Amino acid sequence: MTTWLSAGILFTFAAIALILFRWGNIRCVGVTPVKTFTFIAILFTSGLDVGLIMFPLTEFAGYADLATSPEYGFTNPLSIEFGFWAFLIWGFYFLTCFYFCVIEPRVKFFEIPLIKLINNVVIIGTCAFTAYLLLTNLPWYVPSLGDGESVIGSFYLIVFLVIAAAVYSSTSIRYVRILSLATTWLFIGLIALMWAGAFLSENSSIAEFAQTVSLLGGYFGNIHEFVLPLNDYHEFYLYWWFAWSIMIGQFTSRFVGGLRTYQVLVAMLVFPSIPIAIWFTVLYYYSANGLDTAGFYNLAMAFVGITFVINSLDSLIRLYTDNLNLGVARLGRVKYFLGNLAALSLLTLLFKLDFLQIQWVGAIVIGLFFTCFGYILFTKLKVVSEIECAPKENELDFNKIELIK
Repeated sequence: MTTWLSAGILFTFAAIALILFRWGNIRCVGVTPVKTFTFIAILFTSGLDVGLIMFPLTEFAGYADLATSPEYGFTNPLSIEFGFWAFLIWGFYFLTCFYFCVIEPRVKFFEIPLIKLINNVVIIGTCAFTAYLLLTNLPWYVPSLGDGESVIGSFYLIVFLVIAAAVYSSTSIRYVRILSLATTWLFIGLIALMWAGAFLSENSSIAEFAQTVSLLGGYFGNIHEFVLPLNDYHEFYLYWWFAWSIMIGQFTSRFVGGLRTYQVLVAMLVFPSIPIAIWFTVLYYYSANGLDTAGFYNLAMAFVGITFVINSLDSLIRLYTDNLNLGVARLGRVKYFLGNLAALSLLTLLFKLDFLQIQWVGAIVIGLFFTCFGYILFTKLKVVSEIECAPKENELDFNKIELIK
């Protein structure tokens, strides 16, 4: 599995380099272009899930335990956490976003029936894994509902209601956009709330925030260390990112609003990384200084984490139902709602029973990467080599919108 993962990572970064060399300055326009801020909000809230909120406080101590994990010794725990979630690995999303925006409309690899089926199985499985993560982390963040360790009936009910809310939200693209922007602002508000609690108290100062932020230099000074898996846990994270990559690229490519290719890359690497860096810095300060988050802060994090799950799931449900032509227009609202609710609830339970693993999903995605490359190489090379712009129909629609403005 490690060799397969490493091959997928090296292929991904080689493909990104080729894209920048060949199409670095063309304008990317999706089928539903939006303003840049909205695009970034959709990218950020769709491309991340509850793990961003709920994992760090449970992981910092493990990264600091060099006796158990000496491979983390090249930098500090904050940089390790940032490296697992931000900057370089968002290149995975850039590759797939560009592909679905510019190349796939000409190649139509994902229109091949078998490939379409596999892709949608990947999307549905990853949706369920997102709900599973929420289920397994709720005991830590809301211990008042149980013993702080076990998953009880109340947590199953919460996750069931979250899936239901996401399925309902996915019935209209308007809900998806609104929820993306609302989740972004909620996350910013959570950061501000916990930042103030940490650095505006009598025992702290803004200078300490600056000192903590400076620890992130350990990531950028050792960025090469994060390219290939450091250990099994990093491997889990990288497979997780691969599992998300095709579907996030497929979804977000719809909303690119005229940015140049290199600008899309910069936007994807930099803009999501800024709030992640601030958020992780705040959490690391709480962890390193033994500040208590029990009670209100944990509830606030759980609430924002739930909105992330709803936002991620509704985007992905919308995607796979569109791909399979199983939308509301065909099935009707009741059948659509009940079918998706039942499927995702069942798959969430399969992850809980260790019947499914996200690493398997990520491995399938890497296989799709290689298969797509081979398909282009042997059947569509001439078509791809002649690409000079985004699909003309998208360009025409975008130009009409710009003229109306």
